Amino acid sequence: MVRDIRDLAGDPEAYAAELRTRWTGLLSYRYIGRNHGSMNTGPEDNTVVLRRDMRNVAGGLLVAPLSISAPEGNVGSDLETVPNPVVHSCQILDPAADVRRIEVVDAEVLHPGTRMGYSRSRIVDADDPGRVIALTEGQGVRIGTPPGGLVKMDEDRLTIVDSPDLPPLWEAFGASRRGDGHWVLPPLSTDVASPDGALHIGPQHVLLETAAIDLAAARAGTDLLQMRSWHVMFLARGKTGPFRADGDAYAGPGGTVAVRLTLHDEGNGGKRITAASALLQVVEREAVG
Repeated sequence: MVRDIRDLAGDPEAYAAELRTRWTGLLSYRYIGRNHGSMNTGPEDNTVVLRRDMRNVAGGLLVAPLSISAPEGNVGSDLETVPNPVVHSCQILDPAADVRRIEVVDAEVLHPGTRMGYSRSRIVDADDPGRVIALTEGQGVRIGTPPGGLVKMDEDRLTIVDSPDLPPLWEAFGASRRGDGHWVLPPLSTDVASPDGALHIGPQHVLLETAAIDLAAARAGTDLLQMRSWHVMFLARGKTGPFRADGDAYAGPGGTVAVRLTLHDEGNGGKRITAASALLQVVEREAVG
């Protein structure tokens, strides 16, 4: 079992050391290249450089990098609280085939409740801010209070050079398609766990989107698909693993396909931990800039 940082709330020094280890080792934001000024020292930078592994086979953007870049559900940083996601949604307006960098702008806390937080943001072309790529919004909950005195940390950046040899995101996050046809993540490890000892949103978005595209392609008869709408509900903390995605796809008019997904914690009695729905559209292949 991965340690739950809340168990260290009574020991400020141990809590700070564990948070530093967990935050700087968490794969999600480092692999995508998203800096969080609320947690990291240095200048604020809300941009993400797009790579080939962040695109679908049609050349448009995958939703997972967008949802990881702007998770929303803001209830405060890990220096102020122990956050937990509840709901996330992302609508992609522009597949952004010729966009090189995105930027998260207008991050807005809609309601800072006592326990629940609601926020939203826009994702734009960093080199043409008037060009809106996607909208995200979410809901989160505070599940604990850290000791006082925590300070921002030096970011431990990963340098991922764009290359045709880059593995797909699902492979980088440890996912695989099992012999029974299900997409799965392995048992929980510290590099994909949030500080409270649960499966982080990053690998969940990656796994569920991969499963959604797989199911939609089988239904549509083509893998030239663009995600348009993505909605995720985090039902419970994924504490053990392996984690299995189940789902069904439904064909609609105009080349649309809807997918409904459920993520199960097989090591915890098959408990349902996340539910998601996706709307994808059959598209032509884009020329990536």
